[in-house]
Amino acid sequence: MKTFMERLTEEELLILDGALGTELESRGYDVSGNLWSANYLLENPQVIKNIHLDYLMAGADLLTTSSYQATIPGLLAAGLTRNEAIEVIRLTVRLAQEARDAFWKALSDEERSQRRYPLIGGDVGPYAAFLANASEYTGDYGGVTVEALRSIHCERMAILLEAGVDFLCIETIPNRWEVEALLQLLAEEFSESQAYLSLVSLDGEHLPDGTELSEIAHQVDQSSQVLAVGINCSAPDILDQALEYLKQGCQKPLIAYPNSGEIYDVGTESWQALPADAPSLLDWARRWQERGTKILGGCCRTRPEDIAVLARGLKHSDKLERN
Repeated sequence: MKTFMERLTEEELLILDGALGTELESRGYDVSGNLWSANYLLENPQVIKNIHLDYLMAGADLLTTSSYQATIPGLLAAGLTRNEAIEVIRLTVRLAQEARDAFWKALSDEERSQRRYPLIGGDVGPYAAFLANASEYTGDYGGVTVEALRSIHCERMAILLEAGVDFLCIETIPNRWEVEALLQLLAEEFSESQAYLSLVSLDGEHLPDGTELSEIAHQVDQSSQVLAVGINCSAPDILDQALEYLKQGCQKPLIAYPNSGEIYDVGTESWQALPADAPSLLDWARRWQERGTKILGGCCRTRPEDIAVLARGLKHSDKLERN
């Protein structure tokens, strides 16, 4: 099996999976608690595995574990022991691996020749996910120190890597100090690991905490563990500018997996549909691919059918690697 670095070097495009919480909600599961989608690692892990499988069937080349909201502190606060919390994080890897194994086994030889063997990224969500206060959109962590952020992230990263993920998927990062903590950890504690780093931006120019994306790009460019950088959990119409700022400051491949573009109406507590003439996720993805983005997928409010549209619209079978 090729490594994440080899795939990035050799492939023109890699399709990432889409949202987990959105898909759980669409299937009738309540994701309103602090553990969010991680609650179903405790109550119904099979549904997580099924969603992984659906994303693979849709055409995803990269599958992310369900550990975004699964942190040691969060699981302890939910009443688990430390050993139980560690096992839950290991379970996120096992579920993704089992889904990949089942998917690959079910393919014919001809079908395998038209697909890349999927890689599994260990999802490292932001400190904001533990806080569960929407601070991924403000970057306001209440003065938490870099050392504290290192401690919060370190154990989960170690568990994911020990459990056998192919790379780390560090995503939805809104705060410069969190970027610094993560880059330090990768260099000092996980120097043999491979990762990507995906940020949040509300205006296409800054992190939510006000830090310029160009400043972050220069930091990331110095990391030998971070192999790609990009934007997720942001509106698609700001990604053009955001990706350009990252591209100017960093020579690494780019990643783009935005939210659907729908707007949440606080008054009605509902998502407002996109106008009929709004660009589709595929329209945006084609634009970003033309500008050199290598990893494309979806974040909040995207589903397996959206990833299937991306896979069909962006892939060309004659360019796919024969495994």
